Amino acid sequence: MAEIELICGVDEAGRGPLAGPVFAAAVIFRAGKGIDGVADSKVLSERRRDHLAEMIRGQALAWAVAQASVEEIDNLNILQASLLAMRRAVLDLGVNPTLVLVDGNRLPRLDMAARAVVRGDATVPQISAASILAKTARDAEMRRLHQLYPQYGLDRHKGYPTAAHLKAIGEFGVCTIHRRSFSPVRNAIESARAKKT
Repeated sequence: MAEIELICGVDEAGRGPLAGPVFAAAVIFRAGKGIDGVADSKVLSERRRDHLAEMIRGQALAWAVAQASVEEIDNLNILQASLLAMRRAVLDLGVNPTLVLVDGNRLPRLDMAARAVVRGDATVPQISAASILAKTARDAEMRRLHQLYPQYGLDRHKGYPTAAHLKAIGEFGVCTIHRRSFSPVRNAIESARAKKT
């Protein structure tokens, strides 16, 4: 009997923001069973993403969401932290995929067959599903962090460098959830330091 091919899709969310962890997800569909409507998370409305995330979690053969912390981002750099989150997601599946397809042009360190797929989030359903889980999980975390740090408006911009977020950093300073290795945050710290001297 032929071995069932278990294709795992992997994607990350949150490389660009100035605050919060970077998330990654891994998804394996059941043999011959995709999920209707799955697409790149960036082209879906928030409501549609949330609905699809629930379907993916309920219908996928295996799925996992992982993250790399702000400290890891600052210590490793955002690319390496993203790859670390991807590796954690794959290893958390509880199932060994026969092939891992990763969105982008870089691969996390894995002891299994893997291939990078540029624009995979738009062309490979398993990667699209992973992008939806990573994005919805990260958005939920940013809403949680908003309750702790409401002055930054994280529930609206999710930590991205919007004008409102940059203004809030200028007004309230940098806190523990900000990525100090990112130049707008570093500049704000240096500016605050210069004002004190």
